[in-house]
Amino acid sequence: MKAILVKQPGGVDVLEYRDAPDPVPKDGELLVRVHATAVNRADVLQRRGLYPPPPGASEILGLEIAGEVLKPAGRWKKGDRVMAVVAGGAYAQLAAVPAAQALPIPEQLNYEQAAAIPEAFETAYLNLFTLGKLKSGECALIHAGASGVGSAAIQLARAAGARVFATAGGEDKLELCRELGAEVAINYKQEKFSERALQATDNRGVDVILDFIGAPYWNDNLAALARNGRLMLIGFLGKTKGELDLAPLLLKSLTVSATTLRRLAAAQKEELAKALSEFALAHFARGELKPVVDSVYSLARVAEAHTHMEANRNLGKIVLTVD
Repeated sequence: MKAILVKQPGGVDVLEYRDAPDPVPKDGELLVRVHATAVNRADVLQRRGLYPPPPGASEILGLEIAGEVLKPAGRWKKGDRVMAVVAGGAYAQLAAVPAAQALPIPEQLNYEQAAAIPEAFETAYLNLFTLGKLKSGECALIHAGASGVGSAAIQLARAAGARVFATAGGEDKLELCRELGAEVAINYKQEKFSERALQATDNRGVDVILDFIGAPYWNDNLAALARNGRLMLIGFLGKTKGELDLAPLLLKSLTVSATTLRRLAAAQKEELAKALSEFALAHFARGELKPVVDSVYSLARVAEAHTHMEANRNLGKIVLTVD
């Protein structure tokens, strides 16, 4: 099969499109002909040598696939269209996928659209609902609202009946957040998000924050949270270290949680796929949820796709088609 291989960590020039051994599915795994995948921040970090795959995972980049079942397992038949999060190996023509972690592709979506769903929507669902316990009537603040995960989180929170605030930089990204259902869209380059969040909630604060930034946002995140609020850390695009005020954790009985989807245990991934399927598939079928595709590149042009992501210009997901 053809795949993207990385001989050594580095810039986009280390990405090589060449032959690689076909994956051999284990018991309970599907062999999937990959038609599309998508670029994630984790792919960029792995390319740079900063985010190695979990033990036993493929060294090939890529964390999500949309494709056609070639070798069935579990409830799936040959020819079924599936989408899934994988621990690695998605930048390739073939991928092995645990059958219990695969989701059916809604019939009205093509492979490029489907590839924009698994990682973004599972990450958002995990942090908003499984860990963040977001409920109807509560308020969620989504940072990087125009990103892949951010755009998914806005939609999921709205579908669950929550109020949604989002941060982004630039009017085009703020407008996307509003279109997806954000009641309040905050330009973090021009205003302090904690003050705007408190103003919009009559100084009560928000119940759940989904944060990709890390240390630079710590104090403002805690200031923006309501009593018993939950801060969900899923990335550190800013710094990981800084001067952190811990007092609000006790004063407001706050909870802080950090997780990565890639390193969840298999049983947790299966539960997450099932929960998202039950919650979201009907919404996708009715058009109430939608994957947000920023741009589409062929797999051979992956260097351009990574460059686009590193420039932070994308609105939604950057998708790669696989021939």
